[in-house]
Amino acid sequence: MKQVYLDNNATTAVASEVVDEMLPVFREFYGNPSSTYSFGSRVRDMLEKARCAVAASINALPEEVIFTSCGTESDNTAILSALEAYPGRRHIITTVVEHPAVLNVCRQMQDKGYAVTYLRVDSNGRLDMKSFEDALRNDTAIVSIMYANNETGVVFPIEEIGRLIEGRNCPGGKILFHTDAVQAVGKVAVDVKKLNVDMLSLSGHKLHAPKGVGALYVRKGTPFYPLLIGGNQEQGRRSGTENTASIVGLGKACELAVRRLNEEAVYLGKLRDRLETAILSTCPGAVVNGRTADRLPNTSSISFEYIDGEAILMLLDSNGIYAASGSACSSGSGKPSHVLEAMSIPTSAIHGSVRFSLSRYNDDADIDRLIDVLPGVIKKLREISPLTGPPKCAH
Repeated sequence: MKQVYLDNNATTAVASEVVDEMLPVFREFYGNPSSTYSFGSRVRDMLEKARCAVAASINALPEEVIFTSCGTESDNTAILSALEAYPGRRHIITTVVEHPAVLNVCRQMQDKGYAVTYLRVDSNGRLDMKSFEDALRNDTAIVSIMYANNETGVVFPIEEIGRLIEGRNCPGGKILFHTDAVQAVGKVAVDVKKLNVDMLSLSGHKLHAPKGVGALYVRKGTPFYPLLIGGNQEQGRRSGTENTASIVGLGKACELAVRRLNEEAVYLGKLRDRLETAILSTCPGAVVNGRTADRLPNTSSISFEYIDGEAILMLLDSNGIYAASGSACSSGSGKPSHVLEAMSIPTSAIHGSVRFSLSRYNDDADIDRLIDVLPGVIKKLREISPLTGPPKCAH
């Protein structure tokens, strides 16, 4: 049975070129990069080469890149650093559709007395810019808004937001601006200079590097307070011996992403559009979430009315096709996706949502396989579903 992996927003396969780049670090260059002798300094050179590659992928300076363990650590560090930098400011702005790595930090800070404005989105997942402008206050410490949503792929107007923040004068220093670009880096062009962001998070395993490595961009001159305190690694900004092999892998992955970016964006966009067109034509009652918004080229969130999304995934799994539930339910909770709830997706559809996310390793044969299997899955579930409704899927 052909295995079809369509959950690349969750994690990606590590590129063979990345593995090849990492292997010498495990086998030969295993020294501590903080060591002063030549065996360690050679490893330090490899680490710094990777830093340059990561910086180049977002048009940053190498010294503006801090290596972390993951996107979550980068997000946490950015927000908590900003609050430490402005102890007199007690206001945070974010959106209702952020990743939990941002939302849960904000909720925790609310428990500590901070005010948090959660900006809403429309039915296509787009941000209301008037609401954003109205939310800005002189006591706002940080704005943290994702570059692209992990469920729907909807891209936010980060450059416009950056301009508005840059143009606002606040007593005691500018409002800091952070974007979680974990889903964007490697899929679309990201230029921190054009975006006017002060901090940006990225994660290795979303762009064909290993799990357990990420980075945080901190614009030169931005006040910064480390989350991890200990040794003097990362110029004192992130203590702990660097995960050198994975950092080297991240550098290679960023290099490959830059080289292939435009070609892959076109390629993945065509695959995604073909997938969506086929599903909409064979399954009445299917709706693409955020379809009219600017989206990542690889991401499609589709709701199937009057069906349970987890049941869809189980039957796809039995056919060797792996995707993700848009409802993000934990076992037995029945709680729908906070992203789709924020978009006011109807109750009849929100629990039947599936996310398909593609990578460079997907091809037309994968889409053919999905198109061959999915309509029958939907038809079967509609026949046995306890939910009621008009759509009948053609096969």
